[in-house]
Amino acid sequence: MPPSGSPRVPGQTRSDARGEHTHSEPPPPRAVHRHSVRGQILAALRTALVDGELVPGEVYSAPALGERFGVSATPVREAMQQLSIEGAVEVVPNRGFRVTERSARELAELAEVRAMIEVPVMMRLARSVPAARWAELRPLAEATTEAAATGDRAGYAECDRAFHRAVLALSGNQQLVQVADDLHRRSQWPLTAAPVARRADLVADAAEHLALLDALCAQNLAVVQTLVREHFTGSAL
Repeated sequence: MPPSGSPRVPGQTRSDARGEHTHSEPPPPRAVHRHSVRGQILAALRTALVDGELVPGEVYSAPALGERFGVSATPVREAMQQLSIEGAVEVVPNRGFRVTERSARELAELAEVRAMIEVPVMMRLARSVPAARWAELRPLAEATTEAAATGDRAGYAECDRAFHRAVLALSGNQQLVQVADDLHRRSQWPLTAAPVARRADLVADAAEHLALLDALCAQNLAVVQTLVREHFTGSAL
């Protein structure tokens, strides 16, 4: 809701990523361009979080993950520190980083806060933004549909946030966009032992984006309000 880009490479077990000893021959290190290494590692770890490759409750060693990426432990630690600030992981002294275990209640609370922020803004925009501006966002909505059709959870997560950012950006309030995007990202982290979202769930979720755009173009405020509220409570990610 696993694609390439996660810290675990083909042939690697989760115990390998956690730095545990195995008797199998380790795969060759994964090549990472030296420019913006930290950013690439951060993006890969975020993808792994969405895909569930970084398992809630498990502790991961920065040196072990760095070895799998073919980089030193330093950029991995830096990326993990950023994820710690975002609340995705917590530092375990002398061991590494533990992926945060989240509850269904936390996910529901995030959805509630997102709805409190985004629904009023979208309703205001629905009354003031012309249909032509909404039509410009259709490629972003279609991108979510394409990612969903392939079952690409990480790709869908990125496209989903891009669509919501573009909608909220029409408000002209960049602080709002940043706060909403942070909440959105946090809502995409998996629950403990949560099943991976089915492709059908992603497809249904993506279809709501196109339906929302149609309602916005038609300035059908009742449908807009219903779709937005249902999107937050029933989102696959």
